[in-house]
Amino acid sequence: MDKPIHPLSEIFQQLGLPDDPVEIDRFITTHSPLDDDIKLVDAPFWNDSQRAFLKEKYIADDDWIPMIDQLNEALHPRKK
Repeated sequence: MDKPIHPLSEIFQQLGLPDDPVEIDRFITTHSPLDDDIKLVDAPFWNDSQRAFLKEKYIADDDWIPMIDQLNEALHPRKK
């Protein structure tokens, strides 16, 4: 059975953030680039419950890992 894929908007919804594409893009633009040495969960813009959600889902719920990784990559753009 295929595992469900969570869209990036669903993560934003679970984090209590606006989840429409324009607001997601605004969030990423506003908060990136994160320094390479800052882990996604340690970013200063998360509150305690958001940080806990990201940690919990990344450790205990494989369904969320691809979208959390996508968010991480969006906030840590690769240098060209």
